[in-house]
Amino acid sequence: MAYPSIFAFIGGVGGTEMVLIIFAILLLFGAKRIPELARGLGRGIREFKDATNEIKSDLENSINDKNQDKK
Repeated sequence: MAYPSIFAFIGGVGGTEMVLIIFAILLLFGAKRIPELARGLGRGIREFKDATNEIKSDLENSINDKNQDKK
């Protein structure tokens, strides 16, 4: 199974290792805190994506404005 590029840093971690990592996370944080952590991580990722999309659109708008000024 090919992992998404987000897991590219893991390298050759197999299924057993992933299960052990998930089990260790459960032991460290407990089952009740994991949804909170996942929500916080999701919010952080969403904010990051929104910020990158905003920067991208600002750059595209400035390029379009420069092209219109040349005409």
